[in-house]
Amino acid sequence: QVQLVESGGGLVQAGGSLRLSCAASGTIFSIDVMGWYRQAPGKQRELVVITSGGSTNYADSVKGRFTISRDNAKNTVYLEMNSLKPEDTAVYYCYARRQGIGRWGRGTQVTVSS
Repeated sequence: QVQLVESGGGLVQAGGSLRLSCAASGTIFSIDVMGWYRQAPGKQRELVVITSGGSTNYADSVKGRFTISRDNAKNTVYLEMNSLKPEDTAVYYCYARRQGIGRWGRGTQVTVSS
């Protein structure tokens, strides 16, 4: 199984930046999809960014502001978030898929104050 642990959330003012980390452990070989989702209060979980092979897709709402990167040596995926807006406030979840089975982390809270 794959275990995912997010970190790096917190409170930031609008216009600020945060970097989220997602550390993967367990049976991590053959992970073919990784990404980030978020869920705001009272809303459904939504895609932030997903990467698979050489393809990366960002939600329109974060394009140009958020960047996903991966450090294979550390088995860690990062989400660099810049120019944060109050509407980015949500719990951010790391996602990984291996052999057709998706796994989620427990999430990390990001709060952007206006």
